Amino acid sequence: IIIITYLLHIGSNAVLKFAKSYGDHMVLQRGPQRAIVWGFSDVVGDDVTVTISGHGSSKATITKNTHGNGGVWKVKLPAMTDPGPFSITASSKEGSIKIDDVLFGDVWICSGQSNMEFNIHDMFNSSTVQADGFNYDKVRYMKVDHDQQTTVNNDLKHISISWTKPNQATLPWISAICFLFGKNIHTDRKYPIGMVESDWGGTPIETWSSPDALAACPKNRRKSWEDSGCWNAMIEPILPMTITGAIWYQGESNAGRVKYYDCQQQHMIEDWRRRFHDASLGETKNDFYFGYVQLAAFRNANFVDPWASMRWTQTANHGYSPNPDQKNVFMAIAMDLPDFTGPRGPIHPRDKLDVANRLSLAARGVAYKEHVEYQGPFPSRYRVTGKQLVIQYDKPIQVRSSVGFEVCCSTSSSSTCSVHDHWTAASVIQHGDNSGTLDIAGCQGRHLVGVRYAWKETPCVFKKCPVYGKASNLPGPSFIQHGNLSGSNTIIG
Repeated sequence: IIIITYLLHIGSNAVLKFAKSYGDHMVLQRGPQRAIVWGFSDVVGDDVTVTISGHGSSKATITKNTHGNGGVWKVKLPAMTDPGPFSITASSKEGSIKIDDVLFGDVWICSGQSNMEFNIHDMFNSSTVQADGFNYDKVRYMKVDHDQQTTVNNDLKHISISWTKPNQATLPWISAICFLFGKNIHTDRKYPIGMVESDWGGTPIETWSSPDALAACPKNRRKSWEDSGCWNAMIEPILPMTITGAIWYQGESNAGRVKYYDCQQQHMIEDWRRRFHDASLGETKNDFYFGYVQLAAFRNANFVDPWASMRWTQTANHGYSPNPDQKNVFMAIAMDLPDFTGPRGPIHPRDKLDVANRLSLAARGVAYKEHVEYQGPFPSRYRVTGKQLVIQYDKPIQVRSSVGFEVCCSTSSSSTCSVHDHWTAASVIQHGDNSGTLDIAGCQGRHLVGVRYAWKETPCVFKKCPVYGKASNLPGPSFIQHGNLSGSNTIIG
């Protein structure tokens, strides 16, 4: 009894400690990747041994902390495919510390602004989602508290929700998309999933980007105190954690600076990948999977930009993800899920279930290499016949509305729709299994130099945009095509 009491006393008061992102009930990354366990100590040069109950131990030397006082230790555990639960003990000359009920599975980061932070309590069918969620004790989550700093934090300052199983006290307040994504992946993969929520409503991409990522893109405004603030305080301190990937829902706060977002998002992703890889001693892949949600529908009005252009920019101007400029990147579409009467305003649609389902389906296709249809139909070819434009798609389609396409009519035969040209509505007049035909009589006497689809802030009412996958029911993404339309340089008429 005396020995046990002594060990507990050392464990609770020792300077040796885990980083704040580690705790009881957590999920560590499963094999073949090796999970990193790290923390702090005052005795630089001492050794720390980390033991997984019944599965051996690993050792590391405490080195000087470059972001604060004392020392830091970082241990790479053996690759674990046994889900657990396990107890993990760290020991040094300062004593022993332990975390219990630790599982091994896939770890995902959830970040962005308010639509990622939007909690389960406020979503549609909240009580049903919560009642179901309590059944998933192998889906664990934690939430980082809001913080911004001008320099890199040594560790997380505060944890809003410590690692936990789903329970009545915390589940209502966790990110709806974050938890439902994890639940869906767990249901599919049959092993534990850990979700780390680090987000903050109203934040621009600049605050989630490191100084290096920001420096890689043209300056689009004066330097702000927010620049790199959340990166320093809410991302940098979790970099050593080995992860499978990240999901991202952000862009509303950058919609007024659309032309810079392609560069900013691309460099943020590349920078996160490199830094998570380096901080995890090479265990997080340097091309880890990154999923995002395109901007959702917004106001019940006939506005076009900046929302429509932002959606296109989020795809690196391809219209879909992954693409040649977005390797291992996947996307969920939300433009057909408007919510004009939500208590938090139309910018916060409450249907997070469909968004999470679409995003996790895309993760299954891209990150987990499953043979699932995770993208809606996308144009593969265009053909002009008289006063009709036939759009060929890459998969079978269903058409739910005739309204949503526009064509650009020009008095010149240039291959680009200029500011002096005119976009006019073009209705769907017929469709086949893999094609849709548009009436382009509105361009009579002019040249057809462009076509675009769903190019509105809110392009349709709930799930009633024109084009969906025939088998998948997934919406076709918005797109814009300038020139290169078969026969488009001839005058329509």
